[in-house]
Amino acid sequence: MHLLPTVTFRGLAMPSFPRFRGLILLALLPLLAGCNAVLLSPSGDIALQQRDLVIISTGLMLLIIVPVILLTFLFAWRYRESNETANYDPDWHHSTVLELLIWAAPLLIIIALGALTWVSTHKLDPYRPLTRLSEGREVPPNTKPLVIEVVALDWKWLFLYPEQGIASVNEMAAPVDRPIQFKITSSAVMNSFFIPALAGQIYAMPGMQTTLHAVINHPGEYEGLSANYSGSGFSGMRFTFHGVDQAGFDKWVADARASSDTLSRAAYLQLEQPSERNPVQRYNSVAPDLFSAIVNRCVEPNRMCIKDVMAIDAQGGLGIPGAYNVTSLSPAVRERLGLTQTPPRQYVGSMCTSTAELLL
Repeated sequence: MHLLPTVTFRGLAMPSFPRFRGLILLALLPLLAGCNAVLLSPSGDIALQQRDLVIISTGLMLLIIVPVILLTFLFAWRYRESNETANYDPDWHHSTVLELLIWAAPLLIIIALGALTWVSTHKLDPYRPLTRLSEGREVPPNTKPLVIEVVALDWKWLFLYPEQGIASVNEMAAPVDRPIQFKITSSAVMNSFFIPALAGQIYAMPGMQTTLHAVINHPGEYEGLSANYSGSGFSGMRFTFHGVDQAGFDKWVADARASSDTLSRAAYLQLEQPSERNPVQRYNSVAPDLFSAIVNRCVEPNRMCIKDVMAIDAQGGLGIPGAYNVTSLSPAVRERLGLTQTPPRQYVGSMCTSTAELLL
């Protein structure tokens, strides 16, 4: 006599546990206590306000969803076929009270959500400079934000610190309670810059610059990642964000300046090549205007920047001087871009100055 139902597999009787499956899954729930719900317990003020917005919006929607679910079960039970005491009224067709409840309650919820969304959308605009460090603490007057230039590469993150003159790969740091201004772009593929404990995700797109203002309020190590699929190395495209005090940040900057590596334009072009799970790397100096060149797609020699192309278009073209001011990609750049099998093409190399136009 078997106490449990059995199934036969290759002639062997094996017990099955369909009745106990739910109990087993319930017993595993305590293991979730080890999870870090970072989105519900962020360490940055912007992420905290976004968390509160999600909770309030969810609560407002539950004011409608929960009663509807409960009433569905109530009506199903009260008017079940076996309930002979339920009133039967085949001629019923309208109730003003029910109509008011059905339409007024959702309408009020929608108005409240609309007002909340309108205010929060402007208040939490990522392009808007911070007005507070945390609840009850305003940004001190004349506070200068820490500028960090972010470049999404395949498949790693490059961080440039123009004020400090350093750079790092897959690691960044910022002082606690100091506003941060992120300037974000991408080398080739659209990605999404996301530090869950700090603020919401912002897209990184080639040829464009996006902005994010944020602040970290508690020291610690936080994970950053790309929230937008960008190819085979996407899963390893993660970095560490260090929230430290001012002394810790100064030490981190000093360690970067002690590195023997320099981020020249040639070094950047080498770093830009696709690679996966890169170790942390620091640079003691950065080529002048490198971030601007990355945004404008003109890091390589003999390539006109996008801003210059747009300036030429705005002026109606270069005309005759432009016919003489042409160049082509160097063999090294052609090989890097996979154009060795195509015929070389000429293009305008740069904008002519007034002196050059006189010489022509």
